[in-house]
Amino acid sequence: MEAGVVLDRDGGVLRIGLDRPHRRNALDAAAVRRIVGALENAATDDTLRVVLIESRGPDFCSGADWVASNTAGGARPRPGSVQRRIALQAHRLVQLITEVQLPVVCAVRGHVAGLGFQLALAADFTVAAEDSRFWEPFLTRGFSPDSGATWLLPRLVGIARAKELLLLGRRLSGAEAAEWGLVYRAVPDTELDKAAAELVGTLGQAATVAVGLTKRLVNRGLELGLTEAMQDEASALELASRTADFREGLVAFKERRSPDFGGR
Repeated sequence: MEAGVVLDRDGGVLRIGLDRPHRRNALDAAAVRRIVGALENAATDDTLRVVLIESRGPDFCSGADWVASNTAGGARPRPGSVQRRIALQAHRLVQLITEVQLPVVCAVRGHVAGLGFQLALAADFTVAAEDSRFWEPFLTRGFSPDSGATWLLPRLVGIARAKELLLLGRRLSGAEAAEWGLVYRAVPDTELDKAAAELVGTLGQAATVAVGLTKRLVNRGLELGLTEAMQDEASALELASRTADFREGLVAFKERRSPDFGGR
């Protein structure tokens, strides 16, 4: 464990554990850098097949630790420091979660606020405890949103609900977040770890290259027209059709059995 983050390899699974329970797992700059580094390494690690972001203690993440950031070094940050730092810290973290060509799963409980909320939104699949508490606290603290909140929320729940969350500070339970389509699934807290493990197991046995390409297509397709999106699909299909998993899928179909994908 280093910088409030536990990194662990379990076969083809990279487990990223947030471990600052005394701060409700609020992420300071050092913790963010450690996660960013782990995801950058995962992006080029052919032995990995899925990433799981979870937490130690009763809360997933209460956001960015601004207290730690503003007191680091003892001197008041000079003007412009926020926009210089955040691009390489919180914003880089959210960007990597959406861009890494591995499926990313979040398992969340307790407080899921600010940056923690955006991690859950950016993940490919988020499983939430039904009684977890989702909150965008930005305006109630007197500052504007960051870490992709204004991009992610409207795309998931529409403008009206995004404004309700961001401008009015509406709080949602995990069950409500699932009803709104913000997360993949909500389960009782006692079932969270099992549900996340089952999902990770399913994704870990999938055709990893095709999964990564499909993730990229869906995320990029939000910004493209139909013609450009289909051009991207053709390029991705060319790559996917050259994998061992593609050949295994064809053989399994012919033999009427479940495929045994190796992630290659």
